[in-house]
Amino acid sequence: MPIAQLISPQQLAARLEQPGLVILDCRFALEDVDYGQRSYAEGHIANAHFADLERDLSGPVVKGVTGRHPLPVPGHLIERLQAWGIDNSSEVVLYDDGPGAFAARAWWLLAWLGKRDGVYLLDGGLKAWHAAGLPLSLDAPPSKVGHFSGKPDSALVVSAQQLQKRLGQPELTLLDARGQPRFRGEVEPIDPVAGHIPGAQCAAFTDNLGADGRFLSAAELKQRFADALGERSAEDLVAYCGSGVTACHNLFALCLAGYPLAPLYAGSWSEWITDSSRGVAKGD
Repeated sequence: MPIAQLISPQQLAARLEQPGLVILDCRFALEDVDYGQRSYAEGHIANAHFADLERDLSGPVVKGVTGRHPLPVPGHLIERLQAWGIDNSSEVVLYDDGPGAFAARAWWLLAWLGKRDGVYLLDGGLKAWHAAGLPLSLDAPPSKVGHFSGKPDSALVVSAQQLQKRLGQPELTLLDARGQPRFRGEVEPIDPVAGHIPGAQCAAFTDNLGADGRFLSAAELKQRFADALGERSAEDLVAYCGSGVTACHNLFALCLAGYPLAPLYAGSWSEWITDSSRGVAKGD
């Protein structure tokens, strides 16, 4: 079974009563940290649990040391997954408002802990759900404690120190999921330093989607990333972004295209710039 899987609104609607199905609402807004919880309370897909990016899907921020969304403590995350009713055999559907970045972060975390089958992103997110004329619910999800057990896979994570040693190696493909203006250092609305990690290529995560907000076909995604890789092997690819969230969208898209699950520089740009000895590049 492929590690990256999509589900349409119609397919999900037909499976809402399926035993063992767990749905996570991952809505979030960087500029309004209570947006997701508030939106969830105003209506969500039936039986969905709310998974907050900062409280559930990230660890504590240490100023001057970590990025903005460090990886969660594995034990804490496993407890949250169990509280949402997830077992190792559960089918899990993840959604956010539509682009899928926050849902992809949850997908990556599950893969990091070893759950690599039966996990789906709702293609087009809640925007597509609305477009299909499907209803929302105000009811609380069923209460069930799951028995999920997992262990972090260190091979899926690259540290700043490891990445720094690899910079300049011709086989490295380093993909930055932020948009071109931030990559080039023309603007920086979030972090105190603008620019990108030397040697990186801009691969904006939004380019994984078509005009309808849904993922491009596997063939189109294959071509997109083949252009970025050139003659280099996908085995030497590393993904990053501003804080380790939108890079997961690229990792999901890479897997949709048939590439292996590549590692994430989880601290990403917001961690990289905490050490002034690390290089900063601007422009293309």
